[in-house]
Amino acid sequence: FYYLDESKALEVVVKNPNLIADMVEKIRPIPDKLYPPEIEGAEDEIRDMTFSKAKELYGENLPEIVAKRINKELNSIISNGYAVLYLISQKLVKKSNEDGYLVGSRGSVGSSLVATLTGITEVNPLAPHYRCPSCYFTEFFEKGEYGSGADLPERECPDCGTQLEKDGFDIPFEVFLGFEGDKVPDIDLNFSGEYQASAHKYVEELFGKDHVFRAGTIATVAEKTAFGYVKNYLEENNIYYNSAELSRLIKGCTGVKRTTGQHPGGLIVVPKSKEASDFTPLQRPAEDVKSGTVTTHFDFHSLHDYLVKLDILGHDDPTVIKMLEDLTGLDARKIKLDNPEVMSLFSSTKALGVSEAELLSKVGTYGIPEFGTKFVRQMLEDTKPQNFSDLVRISGFSHGTDVWLNNAQYLIKSKTCHLSEAISARDDIMTYLINMNLDPLVSFKIMEDVRKGKGLKKDYEDEMRKFNVPEWYIESCNKIKYMFPKAHAVAYVMMAFRIAYFKIFHPLAFYAAFFSVRASEFDAEIIVKGKESVLHEIKKIQEIGNQASQKEIRLLIVLEVALEMYLRGFSFQIVSLDKSTANRFIIEGNQLIPPFGSLPGIGETAALNIEKERDLKEFKSIEDLRIRAKVSKTVIETMLNHGSLEGLPENNQLSFFA
Repeated sequence: FYYLDESKALEVVVKNPNLIADMVEKIRPIPDKLYPPEIEGAEDEIRDMTFSKAKELYGENLPEIVAKRINKELNSIISNGYAVLYLISQKLVKKSNEDGYLVGSRGSVGSSLVATLTGITEVNPLAPHYRCPSCYFTEFFEKGEYGSGADLPERECPDCGTQLEKDGFDIPFEVFLGFEGDKVPDIDLNFSGEYQASAHKYVEELFGKDHVFRAGTIATVAEKTAFGYVKNYLEENNIYYNSAELSRLIKGCTGVKRTTGQHPGGLIVVPKSKEASDFTPLQRPAEDVKSGTVTTHFDFHSLHDYLVKLDILGHDDPTVIKMLEDLTGLDARKIKLDNPEVMSLFSSTKALGVSEAELLSKVGTYGIPEFGTKFVRQMLEDTKPQNFSDLVRISGFSHGTDVWLNNAQYLIKSKTCHLSEAISARDDIMTYLINMNLDPLVSFKIMEDVRKGKGLKKDYEDEMRKFNVPEWYIESCNKIKYMFPKAHAVAYVMMAFRIAYFKIFHPLAFYAAFFSVRASEFDAEIIVKGKESVLHEIKKIQEIGNQASQKEIRLLIVLEVALEMYLRGFSFQIVSLDKSTANRFIIEGNQLIPPFGSLPGIGETAALNIEKERDLKEFKSIEDLRIRAKVSKTVIETMLNHGSLEGLPENNQLSFFA
């Protein structure tokens, strides 16, 4: 503003903008508090449901520890307006269970006893305890004597002689809703992948299609991609920069918005009294106007404190459990979590009747979710878990960052501490420090800092030493970068243990379910040829080592389970035009019949078409198959080479003497 004199410039640049700013009302582009969806009477419904279930389990006169925990949680949930979120989750889980699909909880929702009692999660966060289903006798272990209720010895009720139920995983509520109970809760649920779409539809039925939207995501430029952009630009324009300037340019491009997408299972619910546009514009993912999906323009992290997000995620474990229940007629929820034979799988191969050398593994956990990878199998070998809480710890170790490697692994191997003492999940820290008599709020703050990778403040280290916390424990806290919630680990291990039960006692059902959810990764060309063919392919991939592709790594997982199945005396038939399904394995005698989709080159559409047409009418010839199932020449050749079309003529034969 050099063309104005000094006093006029001051008026234009400073005085007038301040005058205008003072005249503008204080407004926010979006509301500044949580607006949960409205369900009339949600608070009373959650309270009644909670106490009704509590009394069913623990009797009319609730033990003090139970009543105290319920009242504390309900006060936080209801006073902060979170009852609706609990009620929605309860309705979703109930609907899925009624339709025959178990739901797994994830994240820290299992830290809430109200979530347990309303049926949202199976994880009971109370201290390990006995309870009598007949006379309601209870005994709680609050000083860390046991890691979980499943670890308690079998016992009869001292009052009435009934076999006692064992429960409780010792998880503090604060991990879920914060120390003041006012943190917006995230209730994440794992539905069967087959049921996910039905769960989404049910939310739309509850709140109306105009009030439920897929959570938007923003995809940004990754560092490696930015490097490519910068490198290509400099080369095309014959520009040379030193490494420092190159790093600066790459850093400038990293994190820039590239495109938009949708969260795999996140739904944003807008209350009926509001419009979506009060909070966020709406759009189609990746600006695809033909897409039938509507997402929020702002990504769900930006809307977290203002609107309720439901995480309805698709997961393989509930699908596998459903298949196993259908194949065996058993209720997976009735499987005890202390079965010694199932427990032995995590430290040896004896229960499978197969030697370690034959199986190429010292433990029997091939195909068990959470425990089947090479990394976790090595962890099992190092720790030799003896009970359920040990498995929960191992799950925590495997999901944390700098929790196991260069930390707990060294401490356990050097016998500095036992497996049961090492830090594995974030809740361990708070529980341990409270047991060491530190102030609960200080214990909570230490846990929060450590789980976020911030290490320990000097004041906290001094406080820990004052209460005789060992030096190795303090050092361990300072190394951690990220920690898993214990409730998530418990929920995953419960699913894994149940699946392991079927592996021992209903092996063919286990293998049929395992391979069915991985039908596209199963290579029937290799696997049905027998044990030697499988072994040859395993060794081939192992020799490639770190250079193996993702496809080869996924195939290796399937091959390991197939090898185990052969070693246990079971085998595969070839893919059968008459008997195979599109994508599920069928049990026949001591064998499995693979689906059409397990043959390389036969995609989902072709497999479904073959099954559908075969069920309508028997194929008369290869030509008949090709025309009716609309399959390509390549698919026909694949089936011919495999032997699936043996005895089927090339063309339809017309008989003049019929």
